Amino acid sequence: MKIIVKGLQDERFLRPLSAITNLFYEESETTFDSSSEGDLTIKIDYTVGDRSIKAFARIIHDEQVIEEQIERELLTYATDKELFTQEKRAVSHVYVSILQKQTGIIQQWGFLTGIRPTKLLHKMLRDGDSKEVAHQKLRDQYLISPDKIELMQHIVDRQLTMIPDLYELKNEVSIYIGIPFCPTKCAYCTFPAYAINGKQGSVDSFLGGLHYEMREIGQWLKEKGIKITTVYYGGGTPTSITASEMDMLYEEMVHSFPDVESIREITVEAGRPDTITPEKLDVLNKWKIDRISINPQSYIQETLKAIGRHHTVEETIEKFHLARSMGMNNINMDLIIGLPGEGVKEFNYTLSETEKLMPESLTVHTLSFKRASEMTRNKQKYKVADRDEITEMMNNATKWTEDHGYVPYYLYRMKNILGNLENVGYSLPGQESIYNIMIMEEQQSIIGLGCGAASKFVDPVTGKITQFANPKEPKAYNDNYVHYTNEKIKILNHLFNSNTVNN
Repeated sequence: MKIIVKGLQDERFLRPLSAITNLFYEESETTFDSSSEGDLTIKIDYTVGDRSIKAFARIIHDEQVIEEQIERELLTYATDKELFTQEKRAVSHVYVSILQKQTGIIQQWGFLTGIRPTKLLHKMLRDGDSKEVAHQKLRDQYLISPDKIELMQHIVDRQLTMIPDLYELKNEVSIYIGIPFCPTKCAYCTFPAYAINGKQGSVDSFLGGLHYEMREIGQWLKEKGIKITTVYYGGGTPTSITASEMDMLYEEMVHSFPDVESIREITVEAGRPDTITPEKLDVLNKWKIDRISINPQSYIQETLKAIGRHHTVEETIEKFHLARSMGMNNINMDLIIGLPGEGVKEFNYTLSETEKLMPESLTVHTLSFKRASEMTRNKQKYKVADRDEITEMMNNATKWTEDHGYVPYYLYRMKNILGNLENVGYSLPGQESIYNIMIMEEQQSIIGLGCGAASKFVDPVTGKITQFANPKEPKAYNDNYVHYTNEKIKILNHLFNSNTVNN
């Protein structure tokens, strides 16, 4: 589907309108070039007055005229960028509305394409809006459905119950440690993940650099008196390395990081069951780490084979019971809706198998065709369910979690996500992942250490976010980890001066 948009000259509108078009049509192109041929032409105008912004859209298609218009209050603005944000929202509003009329598809998330909807609700409530006023804004200004607003409010309430001081943690930090190795790479994956077999030289060099980063960042935190809220070992699969390598890594953490005993949560992703051994679980117990992830994704063996996960369903179940028997009392499991070849029947089976294990938390992902994944490069090879089936699966997951005592506690969305849905983390009350809440709500800085680790520095005063990423490729990381460590410390020195920390 090629859509030609007339009336707008500012190229800054093209990206948000293209993102909206993709919500309605899987294969789409949006252009302002009216000299080319298109499947649909939409005329959009907007005007900015003293007190309001008016936007108008019209489609003439197959002799049918569809029109949509809105008027929004013009809020106070200090810069051209702030004015454009209001203009963009008005234009996006009429564009979504007219495409909903044209296609009959209602977007439950309206024109909100950002990945952190609950952060928006948090901000409204912190700025003094009542729940009723905030919900009205989400409906009127963003066209978000009542069901999604209710989900957002449940999550915000749960987060503040779990972390009452959430808004006061800006002068602490969390740590993300990236281990870029896996047994194999899954077809949908775009994380830094390299097959570990035959790569021991790279692993050794990488771990040397990671230990250096941990020591230097830990020393800086000690000198500044800054506490760590959570530590999260991700990847890749952190349990791909050997038990002795894990042991030395956690020993480095305890020696390097300040006041480790007061860290609220330490999580290690053990997502691939084929990496879990009794020896590695012993190491986790030794260092008092009991929150891990063991991720089935699906309980259909043919699906696991299709997506490149070289373990069996039985192995997932076996390793879950092994971890439980060895003291792991906070286990997360990930499920993915919309994997190739799976429909409602298959996903319901996965839910029924999950019921036999009852992990403390469950993250329900909706498959996203990420740009760099093998699945996206070979879409014709992977048949996935349609929008209605995907929605039914998500509804079934919602009902299943509610029926089994799980509560939603974090949510995020992604580009090219099937059905324009979302990823939702559920947990038994009190077993929520603090790190997942912190990374999604962006209330504090997350310092990324290791290959491919992304840091997100949040200014404690202004809330402005600075992003910084280590190299994704192990050799590039091994050659430059000193430089990247120094660069992170420069940013930290700028953000956490003595006045900021003490205030």
